[in-house]
Amino acid sequence: MTPSALPLPHLLWLMTGLALAVAPHTLWLPWWVSATVAMLFLWRVWLGRSRAALPPRWLVLALTIANVAGVYFWYRTIFGRDAGVTLLVVLLSLKLMETRSSRDLYVMVFLAYFLALAHFFYSQTIQTAALTLATVLATTSALVGINAPARSIPDNVKTACWMLIQAGPVMLLLFVLFPRVQGPLWGVPQDAFSGLTGLSDTMSPGTISQLSQSDAIAFRVKFAGAPPRRNQLYWRGPVFWDFDGRTWRPGPVSLRRDIQYESSGTPVDYELTLEPHNHGWMFALEMPARIPPSGRLTSDYQLLSLQPVRTRIRYALSSYPDYRATGGAGPRELAAALALPPDYNPRARALAREWRRTLDGDAAIVRQAISFIRNAGFEYTLLPPLLGRHSVDEFLFDTKQGFCEHFASSFVFLMRAAGVPARVVTGYQGGDINPIDDYMVVRQTDAHAWTEVWFAGNGWTRVDPTAAAVPARVESGITAAVPGGAALPLLARVNIDWLLAMRYNWDALANKWNQWVLGYNPDRQREVLSWLGVPKPDWQTMAMMLFWGVAGVLLAIALGLVRSIRRDDPAQRVWLRFCGKLRRAGLTRASSEGPLDFASRVVGRLPLRAAAVRTIVELYVDLRYGPPGNRHSVSRLKYLVREFRP
Repeated sequence: MTPSALPLPHLLWLMTGLALAVAPHTLWLPWWVSATVAMLFLWRVWLGRSRAALPPRWLVLALTIANVAGVYFWYRTIFGRDAGVTLLVVLLSLKLMETRSSRDLYVMVFLAYFLALAHFFYSQTIQTAALTLATVLATTSALVGINAPARSIPDNVKTACWMLIQAGPVMLLLFVLFPRVQGPLWGVPQDAFSGLTGLSDTMSPGTISQLSQSDAIAFRVKFAGAPPRRNQLYWRGPVFWDFDGRTWRPGPVSLRRDIQYESSGTPVDYELTLEPHNHGWMFALEMPARIPPSGRLTSDYQLLSLQPVRTRIRYALSSYPDYRATGGAGPRELAAALALPPDYNPRARALAREWRRTLDGDAAIVRQAISFIRNAGFEYTLLPPLLGRHSVDEFLFDTKQGFCEHFASSFVFLMRAAGVPARVVTGYQGGDINPIDDYMVVRQTDAHAWTEVWFAGNGWTRVDPTAAAVPARVESGITAAVPGGAALPLLARVNIDWLLAMRYNWDALANKWNQWVLGYNPDRQREVLSWLGVPKPDWQTMAMMLFWGVAGVLLAIALGLVRSIRRDDPAQRVWLRFCGKLRRAGLTRASSEGPLDFASRVVGRLPLRAAAVRTIVELYVDLRYGPPGNRHSVSRLKYLVREFRP
């Protein structure tokens, strides 16, 4: 067994490309796979440096069987995104142990290309694209080195850069003109959606406070005019009716064609770009007057998608921030809005019964509850203490520390215990305008929970108990509401000017990437082609445009290469001048005749000039086909050709 014939520097460069392809996958690979890959890489480097023999085939086969079995038992399958990518990483690393021929090296290169492509199964961000480009560049330069091992690595990198630059126009044409399909480009199995961040379909103490510690973007909004005031920015999401003593869940809802409400002022028109969250709800500013064709309204004013939102979607809406719901609620809804689990929170029940006994009407009870929350000394915190069985009692009378879900849950419990129908609404509150591109960015840190109570004659009315206890949460955002030492995400600390400027610029760049690269769907493609003068393109028209566009680019590249050879190679220009002198003397070089063969024929015809001809040809061959020459050698060739007389 012999080690790879590839020189060590080129082998190490190839392994650099492989490491770039593998590195991002270590974020989700099993720990033992990452350890195995690191061991195999270090082993291969040691073998290359010591020029030791590669391991026997039976050992490589045994390691392969053991690792494939490990992948199977870890995932209980070898199919699907996670298991498939893990298996590919393992096999690529094991392939390092049998690089005995050029074929093995080619296999590793193309496995690295495929593994780099697999990055997009997990993320399609700008960072992923930049890392993939670096991986392709390193791997392509390694491929050049495999075919020309005598060249230096900088020369290989330069060649790879030039190849990628040449491929750029073709890539752009394919991106713009290739017929798009509806739906995500990176369609993958169900396990691709397991790591998405967003609101849950249940709510219990601590769920939203944990979500608010994520700086991930929930959605972006582009307003047609001036945005509403911050305290009007309630982005409605899941509505919860059923309470089991600790967890809130959705209740009886039905789809409806329209909703009844009275509005004042003018509607707000906007476009919302929603990040995938693997649930059915679509967020809208309360109260929606116009919804997208892909959405449906429910009886509790939720905007739902026909399919789970598993890819970024963009839709236009119109809403009235100033509204009064006038729609009725049937007996079933009112019964659900009063239901409470028995034998929970006796102190809260007693307080609510006292309000019902001493106060006149539902409105007075609501005002009393708001006054209680405002004046009882509650603390708004991202790290609330754990609560036991009687969670509402413990929050209201003992800890008095909580996040918005604690306030909303306790308020609805008090209302129901006092005989006032109420429900919990979750979503997002607020948002920050990015001055770079004028998009409003709503993040997971803006996740919020509020309540709605039912008043006969007025319908469902929004009441935000968190705003009563901590007005800064609604007026200025979560950063102004939580204590100074709260564990907010780094980019949410807007009091750091340079960090805020960096976030704005990065968000604007990421938004352009999402809108024009990841969001380049059939509708956006029709917009671009219409701007190019093709108002109603069909697939035949786009195919012809693609064919002739690619053909034109390839022809331009070919002509550029021919001209660059003549223009950029000084030795070639001098050689052509020398051939011109001989042609005028009756010695024309055939197009298929190499310089050495041509020199032999010239020497036969001009024996007196044999020494000069041989000197010129040998110097030209050395400059043209040997190691890179220097200016002195080119100058000497110019002098010899200039002094040459046939």
